[in-house]
Amino acid sequence: MNTNSTTHQIYFSDARNLGKIEDESIHLIVTSPPYPMIEMWDEVFGEINPKIRKLLSKDAGAEAFECMHQELDKVWKETERVLIPGGMLCINAGDATRSIAGNFQLFSNHARILQQCLSLGFQNLPNILWRKPTNSPTKFMGSGMLPPGAYVTLEHEYILVFRKGKKREFRAEEEKQNRRESAFFWEERNRWFSDVWVDLKGIGQELNDPVRSRATDRKQLRKRSGAFSFKLAYRLINMFSVKGDTVLDPFLGTGTTMFSAMVAERNSIGYEIDPEFRTHIEGQVSDVKELSNQIIAKRFHDHLEFVSQREKPMKYRNKWYSIPVVSRQETEIKFQKIKSIQSVDSSKYLVEYIF
Repeated sequence: MNTNSTTHQIYFSDARNLGKIEDESIHLIVTSPPYPMIEMWDEVFGEINPKIRKLLSKDAGAEAFECMHQELDKVWKETERVLIPGGMLCINAGDATRSIAGNFQLFSNHARILQQCLSLGFQNLPNILWRKPTNSPTKFMGSGMLPPGAYVTLEHEYILVFRKGKKREFRAEEEKQNRRESAFFWEERNRWFSDVWVDLKGIGQELNDPVRSRATDRKQLRKRSGAFSFKLAYRLINMFSVKGDTVLDPFLGTGTTMFSAMVAERNSIGYEIDPEFRTHIEGQVSDVKELSNQIIAKRFHDHLEFVSQREKPMKYRNKWYSIPVVSRQETEIKFQKIKSIQSVDSSKYLVEYIF
């Protein structure tokens, strides 16, 4: 099975109702929702539910936290509906720290989301800690060096990993061949499937760089989006889907998941409640072709570097590129570069590939 083209659809509407998506039609969901009790999201949650504004004004932190999550619960319920049996749900979630009525405390967003998804019947697989580097000398909170009033600094976020039902099966030979071509390198597997990620820097960040967006208003959009790393989305898509699958992001924001799906030869659907992101996404699409070439070249470069440093001889070679690989499962890995990206309309794109 060759993935010669993929389609990417954006709906600028509320993800609490994914009515435009058929039941059991999505293979993977990769998303990062607005984080409850992070102040930058107060306005968004307040617009969705005015009750939240009143609770915050009364310093009712616990009640506001729960009310915010009840709005997110509606999205998680919809994701369960649209995922195929065996489909995967990956949620990037950060916890929040906040002073309410002078009382500093943690609001555990990841735990609340985990609880809700389990109640919907999802199976929780091993989760990932994404260690986000910070070099700020003022990152520590509280009373500095005086116990017990200093607080631990949050320097990581969670990637919660769920599966709907039992493990996905690939029965037809065409499906099995496509799965083999969607494989990753042995050393990528060892790095990607660790439960702590500390290496998400470097290539792939360009699409979210406000400097390259050429406008201050786009910088502000990115702040409002809570955009995560391109490499994070790209990695998860390669880990938990195969070429030609459809990936959904119900909180699309600046389009990171959609762009990652384009590079990874997957289809995608994105929901975004704020139509102001349309212009930003349109302005970034033209960069994806070049980015795709860079990422494929980087994966080859890193693999060949690994080969050159490995002491043990490699028994296998990839059939497409005749490069050494560690295992039989890597012998049919195949990358297709983006040939063109066409705008079908203002919210739909067609991507064509070439080998």
